[in-house]
Amino acid sequence: MKVQFAPLNIPVRRRVQTAAVLQWIFSFLALAQCCLAAFVLLCVSDWWILAALYAGWLYLDRDTPTSGGRRSHWVRSWTMWKYFRDYFPISLVKTVDLDPKRNYIFGFHPHGVLVAGAFGNFCTEASQFSKLFPGLTPYLLMLPFWFRVPFFRDYIMFAGLVSSEKTSVSYLLSHPGGGAAAVVAVGGAPESLEARPGALTLQLLQRKGFIKLALKHGAVLVPVFSFGENELFDQMENPVGSALRRVQDRLQRCMGVALPLFHARGVFQYSFGLLPYRKPIHTVVGRPIAVDLNPCPTKEDIDCLHQRYMEGLTQLFEENKEKYGIDKDKHLKFI
Repeated sequence: MKVQFAPLNIPVRRRVQTAAVLQWIFSFLALAQCCLAAFVLLCVSDWWILAALYAGWLYLDRDTPTSGGRRSHWVRSWTMWKYFRDYFPISLVKTVDLDPKRNYIFGFHPHGVLVAGAFGNFCTEASQFSKLFPGLTPYLLMLPFWFRVPFFRDYIMFAGLVSSEKTSVSYLLSHPGGGAAAVVAVGGAPESLEARPGALTLQLLQRKGFIKLALKHGAVLVPVFSFGENELFDQMENPVGSALRRVQDRLQRCMGVALPLFHARGVFQYSFGLLPYRKPIHTVVGRPIAVDLNPCPTKEDIDCLHQRYMEGLTQLFEENKEKYGIDKDKHLKFI
């Protein structure tokens, strides 16, 4: 393979953008393991009392990830996130105003490999979410597993991440006076195994838990499509039924975390590495779907709203696809 090296005269600003994305990649792939290792080392060191005190804090603070988290405006407003945004770049597109007196479920599609668009738009203020949607507070849902990792849990909560447990979503959707937006990557970990350039397959046909929660709380559904999300990384071929896919599916069922074998570019060369490609991401927030409060929804109620949601998502995609570089003969596929 011929290696394509980066030119030497790249502007400093672009280098800083790359550094910001490297930090983000490290956060997703290695920071949790480093935090866990640091806690274990602290336990067996002369400073074990600090580990004991922190363990006590973990116990007392165990419900915070399911009770709205502990967001920090300072962390969400770090200048680094603006460089992260500009690397791709990432943009947040508003189609209609949203009433801040209501609570919302934002269905985010597609998951992509590392949900870069969701993180950039809803876990930072780099795309000015607060100015576009005044009165709304976004909470990106993340697997409960990550909130059990010492130190790492506190870092991700500062960014506005909360547990994806049902109790956590119910807490947000019960917010008095409205103003909460629970952002759900509906396709979840399995969809990340399908994330590659050009992919338009969404795991949605059997994903109805968020629909049921919307009915139970009378929360407004908002489809969100992130154009460019699947263009950031390549993946090793893993068709359904292949040996690699069977291993990935088994690990996903056991751990709850998918392990896509992805690759893209490096820091000083463009031929291989774990850095995402510099491809634009346009995250379009669609029109809200009104939901009537129904504390005990039937299967028919859920299926009906689920169908309306798929139609709303399809309409959002069809109305915007050509604007963001997708051929008019390309369509979403639900599985």
